[in-house]
Amino acid sequence: MLYYIFDFVLPPGMLNGKLAGEPFIHSNKDFKCALFAQASRPTVCGRLTFCLEMCGSNRAQAIDYLTQLEQLTSA
Repeated sequence: MLYYIFDFVLPPGMLNGKLAGEPFIHSNKDFKCALFAQASRPTVCGRLTFCLEMCGSNRAQAIDYLTQLEQLTSA
C-alpha cells in the first residue's frame, strides 16, 4: 500500500501518513475537509486544481480515479 505524505510534511494528526484510499481524519461525515479555512490545512490541498476527470460526477467515480492512480504509481 502507498502512504501519501503531502509536501513531505505529515497531515495534521496523522503521524504515520495516510494509506491510499483511506479518508483523512479531518474529513467530515460528507467527506468534506474540516480544515478547509484553517491555517493547518496542508499546502498541497490549496494548490490542487480539481477537474472533472479527477472528481467525476460522484464520490464513487472520484475514488475509482484515485484507485487507478494508486495502481499506476505503485511499485
